Amino acid sequence: MVKICCIGAGYVGGPTMAVIALKCPAIEVVVVDISKPRIDAWNSDHLPIYEPGLDEVVKDCRGKNLFFSSDVEKHVAEADIVFVSVNTPTKTRGLGLGKAADLTYWESAARMIADVSKSDKIVVEKSTVPVKTAEAIEKILTHNSKGINYQILSNPEFLAEGTAIQDLFKPDRVLIGGRETPEGKRAVDALKAVYANWVPEENIITTNLWSAELSKLAANAFLAQRISSVNAISALCEATGADVSEVAHAVGKDSRIGHRFLNASVGFGGSCFQKDILNLVYICECNGLQEVANYWKQVVKINDYQKSRFVNRVVSSMFNTVSGKKIAILGFAFKKDTGDTRETPAIDVCKGLLGDKALLSIYDPQVTEDQIQRDLSMNKFDWDHPAHLQPMSPSSIKQVSVVWDAYEATKDAHGICVITEWDEFKNLDYQRIYDNMQKPAFIFDGRNVVNVGELRKIGFIVYSIGKPLDPWVKDLPASA
Repeated sequence: MVKICCIGAGYVGGPTMAVIALKCPAIEVVVVDISKPRIDAWNSDHLPIYEPGLDEVVKDCRGKNLFFSSDVEKHVAEADIVFVSVNTPTKTRGLGLGKAADLTYWESAARMIADVSKSDKIVVEKSTVPVKTAEAIEKILTHNSKGINYQILSNPEFLAEGTAIQDLFKPDRVLIGGRETPEGKRAVDALKAVYANWVPEENIITTNLWSAELSKLAANAFLAQRISSVNAISALCEATGADVSEVAHAVGKDSRIGHRFLNASVGFGGSCFQKDILNLVYICECNGLQEVANYWKQVVKINDYQKSRFVNRVVSSMFNTVSGKKIAILGFAFKKDTGDTRETPAIDVCKGLLGDKALLSIYDPQVTEDQIQRDLSMNKFDWDHPAHLQPMSPSSIKQVSVVWDAYEATKDAHGICVITEWDEFKNLDYQRIYDNMQKPAFIFDGRNVVNVGELRKIGFIVYSIGKPLDPWVKDLPASA
């Protein structure tokens, strides 16, 4: 029986291993993590992450061939294949700060594997890592090998949160990179055989190590670039009276371009896009490719511009001050169908409004008050460190209240900001909301989910990203 162990029970490790266990009943899969509370959550009825379909998969396999344990060393020592799915945060100090990936957790995982291993192992990079990480890991393992053979593979994940289980069931592609040696090819074949239990062979791509590592960074950079492209056009639409949804629809009809990732919004979020682009920028700079670095840097700059532009619209529309005014924030997760708040645009929007002394009332169906307060009081990039290394109990921000109902959030508010495209926000009783708000009542739709015409009929002043401007907003400055 092949034994697989995955170090790291997070958004990638947990769902990926659960699906491998489901699809490969003959393989024993153990997910390990040094955080006991996280492992306890994986063994409970309330999993530590929300992902549609995940509960059923875990409950189907847990205790049969899927196990969650905090006894890291025991299970790593017993495994044939070790997946490493640990945090690779952006560095906040030292060489490459603000751009380079911090490989501290990766390196300690590699050293621990070398310390406890008593048999040959295939070590699989699952975290998103800079190009050439495999080489560094290889050096650590071989210099501490005690006669044990290690093969390093790169097997980046291409999951989208909210659809992760479906993405794992029917992946566009599974990418496996390995050394082009007989041993390397054998290791690639061994991992390929695991995925071949449910993934058609033509969807399993094998490459060299560096191509696999770079493909992940490049894929995320391309996706983020599309979002920044349509967001840049949304600013131009507002200035000219064009409608970004119509422009995006017309552009997306071109089969060479396609319609996906062309929804204008308040900005992209999530754990990968910004981090991976900054990482790509740093790698380009290290290789003397300054023009290439500048090109990709602009994708992040437009994203930051879009968020600050949104905040400026809110403040300038409301008589140039939101001080002491209640503003409802609908949605805090970085996108619908996930409870993940990493790099969510909501953080920058809320901080921008708090900077002008607004009173915020926040509602998100999947995000807890503790998480929201933590996000709003943490420094940038702190979120990407393991929970036990994050600030313990963040000082809660007095101007922020978190409620469990959209109607409660909007009661007596001067304005509403829609930040996450949860389906329920399309179907709220906006007449009821309007009746209970201060007048004039404003809606700032950062996701283009509301029916602008209907809301204007009710009496709202509506600002929707990239849409023809409300007469009220038209003559106000777009950016400070």
